[in-house]
Amino acid sequence: MKMSSRAKRMNRRHGRNGAGASLSLTSLMDIFTILVFFLLVNSNNNQQPPDNKDIVLPKSTAQEVPKDVLTIQISANDIIVQNYRVAGTQDVLAMEDDIVVAIVDELNARAARSAPVINENGVPEREVMVLADRETPYALIKKIMVSCTQTEYSKISFAVLRKSDEEDEG
Repeated sequence: MKMSSRAKRMNRRHGRNGAGASLSLTSLMDIFTILVFFLLVNSNNNQQPPDNKDIVLPKSTAQEVPKDVLTIQISANDIIVQNYRVAGTQDVLAMEDDIVVAIVDELNARAARSAPVINENGVPEREVMVLADRETPYALIKKIMVSCTQTEYSKISFAVLRKSDEEDEG
């Protein structure tokens, strides 16, 4: 059977475009490589304590990596609970009582906002990390610790800088 000119034209057109689309994997691989590098660089790194230039942490041989928990920063001027200033250092040192009401109130408010953590004995227990300057008086640290134990934040850990191997030998 003889084909019309329209049918011939359509055949030519379909033959030209019928090869199918090809996918360029080079660009796709570049995108995935960039995505992998981005995720590696920006992965959650909880090993760095909050950046506070007023606090110089003591050095230690501790090997345990810190967890992401509530932090209390004690500098020469301020006591900061999770980036919120609750009291002045000199005011707390001048107090007669070992319990700092401002810290207890702040910790209780934070505990009320989240679900309780129950330990194996059935007692609510939360963890807090204290970042204290190495020159901080023990009396101040003791008041902070006593205040924490008055709340559910009874697991207290201290942030330190890890000593390098060269410092251990010297």
